Parts: sequence; C-alpha cells; structure tokens
Amino acid sequence: MLSGHTRSLNQIKFNREGDLLFSVSKDNVVNVWFSHNGERLGTYNGHNGTVWSVDVDNNSKLLITGSADNQMRLWDVQTGQCLYTWEFPTAVKCVQFNRDGSEVLSITEERSGHRGALRVFKINRDPATWTKQSTEPMRTITFSGSKATVASFDALDQHIITGHESGKVALYSHDSENPETGIDAELELKHTDAHTETITDLQLGWDKTYLLTSSKDKSSKLLDAFTLDVKKTYMTDTPLNSAIAHPTRPYVIVGGGQEAMSVTTTSARQGKFESRFWHKIFEEECARLPGHFGPINTLAIHPTGKAYASGGEDGYVRVNWFDPTFFTAKPYGNEFEVPDEDE
Repeated sequence: MLSGHTRSLNQIKFNREGDLLFSVSKDNVVNVWFSHNGERLGTYNGHNGTVWSVDVDNNSKLLITGSADNQMRLWDVQTGQCLYTWEFPTAVKCVQFNRDGSEVLSITEERSGHRGALRVFKINRDPATWTKQSTEPMRTITFSGSKATVASFDALDQHIITGHESGKVALYSHDSENPETGIDAELELKHTDAHTETITDLQLGWDKTYLLTSSKDKSSKLLDAFTLDVKKTYMTDTPLNSAIAHPTRPYVIVGGGQEAMSVTTTSARQGKFESRFWHKIFEEECARLPGHFGPINTLAIHPTGKAYASGGEDGYVRVNWFDPTFFTAKPYGNEFEVPDEDE
C-alpha cells in the first residue's frame, strides 16, 4: 500500500515498462513510485488545485497533467522540472498522449459561460527546446450537447473516442495533417448511447480493438473500438469509477463504490469498496478483492499483466501482484483448454 497523498486519488498510470507508477490527487500533488516495492521516487510540484488527470509518454521522458487550477502542465519525468504550462478558462479534466508522444489531448470543463471542449496540441519533443511549446491547439472540438468527461486516441491515432456525461460514446476522425475544428455535432462520425449516466472512465483494451467504459449507472461495457457496438456488459450494484482489461487473461476489473453521503448504516455491506473481477467473455463475476476504506476512484493494469493498481477515496494507492495460480487457472474450463505438447 502506497501512502503519499493526503486526499483522494483521481488517476493512476503505469509507464510502458511498468517499473514506474504515477498518481494524482485532490491534494494538488503528482507522485511517482517504484511499482515493485512501493518506494516514492519523487513529486512534481506546481499545481494549485486538484490534479484530475495524468499521462506519461511511451519513452518515460515526458509527463502531462491536467488540473482544477485551469492548467495543463508538461514535466520532465527524470528531473521533475515543469517544462511548459498551458492556461485554460476552466478546469482540465482529462489529458492523454498519442502513441509517439507528438500530440496531447485535453478536455476542459463546461463552466462560467465557457463550453466544454477537447483540444489537441502538438508537442515539441526536442529536449533542447522542450520549454518551447505551441500555445495554440492544432484543433478544438467544442461540445454543444452533453459535455465530454473522458477521451482517448484510438490504436493508430486516426480517431478520438469520447465518453460523455449523458452516457454517450462518440467517435471523431483525427488527421494530424488536416485537423478539423468545430462543433461536436458537425465533426462526429458516429455515437452510441452506451450508458444512462455519466461515463467515468474509458480505456482501450490491450490490442486496441475494443474499449472499456465505466459509468455511474453501475455498469461497465466493452465496445468495439471501430463500430462502437456494445459487445459485453458487466452489471454491478454500485456506481463504477474505473474499468480495466487484463492484457493476457480474459478478465475485466472494475472499481467504484457509493459516495459517502449515499452510504447509510443500514445498507448491506456498506459502500462496497472492492475491486471486482469479471470474466470478459462469459460476463460473470469471478472474484472480489477488498482493501480500500472508501470508493475506488481509479484502476491501472501493469503492462505485463503481473499486477494491477487501485487508487481510492481514502488517499491510498494499492499495488496488487497476482499469484502464479492466476496465470495457470483455466478460465474457460477443461474442455476448452489446449493440452500441453508433452501431455
């Protein structure tokens, strides 16, 4: 259990190798940890408000964060130096690099007469001039209807997928050479009403052909990343804040829990603060792992699948390493297993 935040976690993220784990919280702090032993490597100080989102590029060179102080900041992972700060009219709720770290997307909140918007910025990756970044976005999608809460580039960075407060999942074309700016209704290629309430998380599966969503409507859904068709539904009895798919085993892990004001002393199994494992294909719940003293706000899977991490309302990050039996179990039953060559 990693203890380094004084308030609830908002997002956690492994780097590509899985040796580092980044965490952001309502205490304005960005932490980085060694994932194998839980030792805190350092902090990135500079934000003056809740840090909502974090992402690290594939080379573990650059870090991006979005905050309630209306700023998006670019950091040098190794030194902790803030390289550049973008200013916005409202809070930055979601940030993400594309595959090669040459672009970053951000979602800003709808507030004070400002519409919510998704912006994509070019990133200057030359270490000699890291501090010189483009102030203007290469494209902006302004949301006229339901505001976006989460977003992601697709497998080839040719599309952007957004999750919305209404439960909608939408797909937009993304061409770096000819970026389009405008209202969401004009640029949207397709959408599906996957959920009935706010989408809290949206993550692509390991092979990028599908995506997982979680929602306040107490469900997680698996969607085709190209058609946005809902393929699987994992229905729980508590609002969900995050969902991840294991890269090598057929399991989906979801986390959430009732908010403190909704929990009563009479409710059965108050709060329901476990990580829940679901069979990805059969849509059946397999296991639960307790540990947090409040709702689970964010989940992240180790790139190798050897572990997963959870961040909770209690301010703790838990890194759970799977036993060897997890990888030798037969999730489809004996009749579906391919026998070993020496049997």
